[in-house]
Amino acid sequence: MPMTSSGRPGSEASAERGGGKAVWAGPRRARRFRERQVDTASPRHGGELVAEVLRAHGVRFLFTLPGGHISPVLVACEKIGIRVVDTRHEATAVFAADAVSRVSGRIGVAAVTAGPGVTNAVTAVKNAQMAESPLLLLGGAAASLQKGRGALQDIPQVPLFPNPLCHSEIPKSLNSQIPKLPCAIATAMEGTPGPVFVELPIDVLYPFHVVQKELGGSKTPRGLRGKLVQWYLRNYLADLFAGPGSPKHHPENSIPRATPQQVQQCSELLSRAQRPLLLVGSQALLPPTPAEELRSALQSLGVPCYLGGAARGLLPPECPLGLRQNRRDALRDAADLVLLAGTVCDFRLSYGRLFGRGAAVVAVNRDREQLLRNSDVFWKPRLAVQGDPASLLVALSRSLPGFSCPRPWLQRLREAEAEKERLNRAKAAVPPPCHLNPLMLLQALERLLPPQSLLVADGGDFVGTAAYTVRPRQPRGWMDPGPFGTLGVGGGFALGAKLCRPEAEVWVLFGDGSLGFSLMEFDTFVRHKVTVTVSVSLSRGWTQISREQLPLLGSAVGCGLAYSDYHGGSGTNGGDSIGDSAGDTEARVVAVLRAAQAECHRGHPVLVNALLGPSDFRQGSVSV
Repeated sequence: MPMTSSGRPGSEASAERGGGKAVWAGPRRARRFRERQVDTASPRHGGELVAEVLRAHGVRFLFTLPGGHISPVLVACEKIGIRVVDTRHEATAVFAADAVSRVSGRIGVAAVTAGPGVTNAVTAVKNAQMAESPLLLLGGAAASLQKGRGALQDIPQVPLFPNPLCHSEIPKSLNSQIPKLPCAIATAMEGTPGPVFVELPIDVLYPFHVVQKELGGSKTPRGLRGKLVQWYLRNYLADLFAGPGSPKHHPENSIPRATPQQVQQCSELLSRAQRPLLLVGSQALLPPTPAEELRSALQSLGVPCYLGGAARGLLPPECPLGLRQNRRDALRDAADLVLLAGTVCDFRLSYGRLFGRGAAVVAVNRDREQLLRNSDVFWKPRLAVQGDPASLLVALSRSLPGFSCPRPWLQRLREAEAEKERLNRAKAAVPPPCHLNPLMLLQALERLLPPQSLLVADGGDFVGTAAYTVRPRQPRGWMDPGPFGTLGVGGGFALGAKLCRPEAEVWVLFGDGSLGFSLMEFDTFVRHKVTVTVSVSLSRGWTQISREQLPLLGSAVGCGLAYSDYHGGSGTNGGDSIGDSAGDTEARVVAVLRAAQAECHRGHPVLVNALLGPSDFRQGSVSV
């Protein structure tokens, strides 16, 4: 169906474009006409059918930037109680759906209009795929008869999402729309989860009388050619609106699991190890194993752990098993058994080059490619298990009742951890030449966080520092982009997380570079009454890049920013700036952060500018 420049239905009839020959390029099912009963008077439309499928799958929020191609879906969702949350950019809508998936363990859903709406969402979809977040992206599209004929915002959209990026579907009629949506949702959730894109042509969403009018199907034909066109369009409409089918049966989510033999092999390796180490990645937090059950299994095993990604916060901050310092040293020089539970040997583990000589490596991952990444070059697993990491850890704890990690090993790691923490506190106490010490700021925030808090990390240098300083208080209490490293996730992640967990205190840790992607979403926070507290580290540049670019190449070109008054122009009712005065002591920092907390509890999103001075804390870190 043609659309006007305003994004609303136009009046041009596609049957008249391209002459009579082009008309016959339509679906074969219309050429093989057979009479169908169509309720032409019914106001029901495909958008309502989509909304009903979403509600049946427990979807509570639909994130979007509206457009005429998807209007029926938005209106239908609002009508049946699914909250429609409109953002200022399509990528934010997908990031918010991603956050819902990560926080709740249920499918997150976003809907975007055709053409630029879909292309704007591509990066966010790829980020979700790399982070193994299940989500459903509904994309509007030109009417089936108008594809390739110059319709508004008509481009080939499905090729933008090739496998293994995601599974793509194009329902051609109401009869196929309903069966395909549940299958797409199940595909997103099963095995190694990820995003699914479903393209919805505009003529499967609007009511019959609207589509009929736009196709010219109600006009009185003239001449033989006109009658043939009319016959074709009538049959096309009859086939298009023949009635929704029933959802296809889709098998239960297929999740690979370790065999009893593999669990036994792993148990034997662990029981013989003197210096075992466990690296838990985001994948271990995926359903169906509850986070509390996984936490109990880790505490029962008693093996020291490094928690990464969404697994941060899985162990309580006071748990002696949880480590975050000296990981490189522990792997390279000490551990004799390393269990990678959903952790991948990519750049984060130096592609597998960190393991000490003679260390036995056990890798567990749902995805075979991730399981064996770089094993042909830099490392060799003693045991590789294509299975769910969480269920294996639970099975391992049950197979080793009474197991105890050798005490000297744990004590050695704890002593090294304590020494590193002491050095960090000493660095935090050193005032920089100007503004704030980033370590001091983050340590002040660490002391303020309540048990019900959730941290969103969106930035480079400041977030890298925060990962070693601030402790998430609960499972799924830390959200960062994941291995794709996409900047700009902060606004969407905070939006989705706060809607899913309204009782949580949501803090967003921005760098001043990454904030630029999300600043317009403060309007979204205010409009939808989403209360988050934002701390922006103003280091006056893309610090993680300039730290390497300047010494290596002699110039920091492109890396400079300004100390901007973000808190004054964000549209929030509260906020302040710290670090711009010589008298900004730690006490004032704490006072400003507490005031921001209080304002947020009163129902207002808050932004705090924090001007940072130079720091060598992450000197030598690599950003590529």
